[in-house]
Amino acid sequence: MDDFGEKLNNLLVETFRDILKIEEKMLKSRDMNLSISEIHVIEAVGKGEKIPKTISELAEDLDVTIPSVTNAIKKLEANGYVEKRKSANDGRSVFVSLTRLGEKVDNVHKYFHKKMIMSLSKELSEQDKLSLAHAVERLDKFFKEELDL
Repeated sequence: MDDFGEKLNNLLVETFRDILKIEEKMLKSRDMNLSISEIHVIEAVGKGEKIPKTISELAEDLDVTIPSVTNAIKKLEANGYVEKRKSANDGRSVFVSLTRLGEKVDNVHKYFHKKMIMSLSKELSEQDKLSLAHAVERLDKFFKEELDL
């Protein structure tokens, strides 16, 4: 690996770790007894126009198994972050939505991401923003291709 590759690799690894550490710190500072993966489930439930999601939709969105989402939702429901409701049309389908507490957690998490993006982009030119977005899109494409192996 050349110097650029080494530097970029180290930067990506450190950035990923830092994001996780900051998210964990944020959760602890607000006395939220949640894991990062539970935060991401809450985020998936809160996506869109506050339309309740099925367990299958959440599993697909998070790219995890239905049993994993089911277990996470049970725990989040027991702790008051989400609520489940059976479909009126199909008793087998369960819809999940955020409670007030879940919405609060989701908003705190969204604020962290908004602050991160604003901090990064405030000193970038429009061309730099386009270049960065293009580079991250290529990185994401690489990750998706590796996951499909």
